Amino acid sequence: MDYIKRDRELDGDCIFCAMASCAEGDGDDLVVFRSSHAYVALNKYPYSYGHVMIVPYAHVPSQEDMDMEALGDLIVLTNRSMRALRQLAKPSGFNIGANIGAAAGAGIAAHYHFHVVPRWEGDANFMSSVANTRMIPDTLDNLGQALKRIWNASFGDGEAQK
Repeated sequence: MDYIKRDRELDGDCIFCAMASCAEGDGDDLVVFRSSHAYVALNKYPYSYGHVMIVPYAHVPSQEDMDMEALGDLIVLTNRSMRALRQLAKPSGFNIGANIGAAAGAGIAAHYHFHVVPRWEGDANFMSSVANTRMIPDTLDNLGQALKRIWNASFGDGEAQK
């Protein structure tokens, strides 16, 4: 319901830049991990359980505008997100990708971000099209805490490329 009732007009501030600038523990509840060029965050309005986004700190509309170090960080964080989600939720597969530009479906076209969406054989996919409903079996708080524990145990809390 938060998604349906939300104010569709942003107040001019980029939510990804705001999330990037939050101090740890200060309004960054959705952030799972921060590296030198990007961060991993839970999607506040997920398509499925465990839906995360990899967001560069640079406020750019496309990955074409990112330097090689940031692109490398993006891929390392994507791989680590999939590994952590495999441990946590045992998905059968993943959808990964980006919507670049409003015409391609980007909800926030001005700030590039990459989606990692866990999928399962026979998942509740039909609910979105048949009942206009998404089935999420747990809260974002519980998911975030579990992912942070797995992330730190698997990869430590250092830089993503170490």
